[in-house]
Amino acid sequence: MAAPRSWGLWSFCCRGWSRVLPGCRLPGLRSSWPRGPLGARPLSQEKRATETHFRFETVSEEEKRGKVYQVFESVAKKYDMMNDMMSLGIHRIWKDLLLWKMRPFPGTQLLDVAGGTGDIAFRFLNYVQAQHQRKEKRQLRAQQNLSWEEIAKKYQNEEDSLGGSHVMVCDINKEMLKIGKQKARAQGYKAGLAWVLGDAEELPFDDDKFDVYTIAFGIRNVTHIDRALQEAHRVLKPGGRFLCLEFSQVNNPLVSRLYDVYSFQVIPVLGEVIAGDWKSYQYLVESIRQFPSQEEFKEMIEDAGFQKVTYENLTSGIVAIHSGFKL
Repeated sequence: MAAPRSWGLWSFCCRGWSRVLPGCRLPGLRSSWPRGPLGARPLSQEKRATETHFRFETVSEEEKRGKVYQVFESVAKKYDMMNDMMSLGIHRIWKDLLLWKMRPFPGTQLLDVAGGTGDIAFRFLNYVQAQHQRKEKRQLRAQQNLSWEEIAKKYQNEEDSLGGSHVMVCDINKEMLKIGKQKARAQGYKAGLAWVLGDAEELPFDDDKFDVYTIAFGIRNVTHIDRALQEAHRVLKPGGRFLCLEFSQVNNPLVSRLYDVYSFQVIPVLGEVIAGDWKSYQYLVESIRQFPSQEEFKEMIEDAGFQKVTYENLTSGIVAIHSGFKL
């Protein structure tokens, strides 16, 4: 018998999505909202009073968007500290594994959706910078006739240190983006990084723009997951890759039981003690129950047009990395 569906252990890592907020216009952002491939359309053209789930309640889709937005607005300031406290730092390993699976190269254009506090973006920049520096060192060793000035110039060029790579962080929540920008300034991230306020279901970017699309602990709270997947497919270049890190279905019965107890008995208490917010962390725990299993989500990714779709379970299936390509 398959292991029972498990509740959220570290579901504070997720993201809430509401309707897109106007204002941001960067190069490559869409100035209008034409219908994209696979039927992706602006939400404003398709607002319907249909019902969905928030926690274990049945609510309207619009009400869910507002409630989820409020959850992350409430937890933004304590988000990173709670991640470390409740996962004992394991979320860092999961995110590292996502980057290792991506294996970006210098010049990669990344869109990180639901990336407000910058965890994936900063890892990406560190990775491509290290890759580019290794490449530069090999080239310098091969070019013995370079002058000292030429060598120094190469090392001092901050933009060139990324080899043309760039990451666009997109999040629906202003407070999450605010925290991410503060972290970027404090840690010295400037080159190759931009922030935009936007909705996963209505991405404000042109078609065929990015090499890689990532969403870590965010897609679970999108009201229409199918639309978000269609948008991911639209903005990726042909040959581009979709990568999603998300809580999933535990495949070990013993781990599942322990996971459930920790999720419901410990996480909300920590949320109250550390962040002063029991309800938000109770919701984040419960939201995992509504998310599809690994196989079900794999089928949804394929339905959005992706090919060569696979997933890899981490920590007995507590989380999974899903991968697909736009071919």
